[in-house]
Amino acid sequence: MDDRTVLLTRRRFLQASAAIGGASLISGLMPSVWAAGSDAPEMTTVRVGFIPLTDCAPLVIAALKGFDKKYGITLVPSKEASWAAVRDKLVSGELDAAHVLYGLLYGLELGIASKPQAMANLMTLNQNGQAITLSAALQEQGIADAPSLKKLIAGQAPGTYTFAHTFPTGTHAMWLYYWLASADINPFTDIRTVVVPPPQMVMNMRIGNMSGFCVGEPWNARAINDRIGFTAATSQTIWPDHPEKVLGTRREWVEKHPHTARALVSAVLEASRWIDASEANKRETAQILAGRAWLNTKAQYLTGRMLGEYDNGAGHRWQDAHPIQFFRDGEVSFPWHSDGMWFLTQFRRWGLLKQAPDYEDIAARVNRIDIWRDAATAVGGITPPAQLLRTSTLMDGTVWDGRDPEAYANRFTLHRKGA
Repeated sequence: MDDRTVLLTRRRFLQASAAIGGASLISGLMPSVWAAGSDAPEMTTVRVGFIPLTDCAPLVIAALKGFDKKYGITLVPSKEASWAAVRDKLVSGELDAAHVLYGLLYGLELGIASKPQAMANLMTLNQNGQAITLSAALQEQGIADAPSLKKLIAGQAPGTYTFAHTFPTGTHAMWLYYWLASADINPFTDIRTVVVPPPQMVMNMRIGNMSGFCVGEPWNARAINDRIGFTAATSQTIWPDHPEKVLGTRREWVEKHPHTARALVSAVLEASRWIDASEANKRETAQILAGRAWLNTKAQYLTGRMLGEYDNGAGHRWQDAHPIQFFRDGEVSFPWHSDGMWFLTQFRRWGLLKQAPDYEDIAARVNRIDIWRDAATAVGGITPPAQLLRTSTLMDGTVWDGRDPEAYANRFTLHRKGA
């Protein structure tokens, strides 16, 4: 893509957002001191891929609200059709960075089902905000949760029911597997699993290709609106305040463009803070994302769950205590080592890694806390966490603190070792 094409692409995105209304660029922004002299970004145009999901919001807002310009770069978002496309374009260099599944990035680093690629996680883009949807057909049979699903599956031949996730090492696969296993359902023998790109989930459920799926919003809310499914579980009920998408790139790109990487993270951090600053900003973000250039859907499918207002489509409504979050004083974005290590424990649990990896070493080389800290300093008002590990309690009562990852991986009674 040459410079003229990049500029034309960006102009089209800005025109599309202007047509929505309320997406005007921030005016009067002064260049950051980090964008001058020897600290200036090595690149002025940064191509960033995204999948049409609610959690791509920080990248879109960074581009449309002018936070990128503040740090001396022009962020050019590129809508991609699938996570496989994001993977391929990241590896080839067609994209400089991307909105990407946490587990996908780690899978690339480890060479799971592909040649190992040295990758970098610059920041976490969001926590929470995914869900597991079950079909209306299952609902009609009285299936409401994982235990009732277990009873139904127990009376059928293995693989009778098909469930979809979005990528073999991705977050949605891990949430789906964890949820199923909590009811003693083996995701590799009791059911059949398939990979489906997020925008194709609802259509595939409508025509009967699957009984359930795990995906990001707005596709769970859309299934409810279309009366083809209901929310059986949110991802935050599996792990409250779990890591989800990250801003990923190649390690080589960071080494060649450290100032550009800092500028990119700074811009996205500012955008994340802006989104979470008020309900009005969240509503405006939903309106923007609904536009044709982004998710090409109705704002009503995004707004409720972005605000934490949930309706599961089966008669239950609630204000979620752990809705999708992008900033929370900068804590959401911090690339905790323990977050990355958790995905490694699940790769071990499900046989994607045959031998114990060096958990801490992998997390330390992938999660670029150095870049995040520089960006947080540039943005200002963000206090970095004192520790690289955090403690969380998951749905089954297990406590994850990153301190003995191999023991944690081996503690599960339902696993797939040696697969």
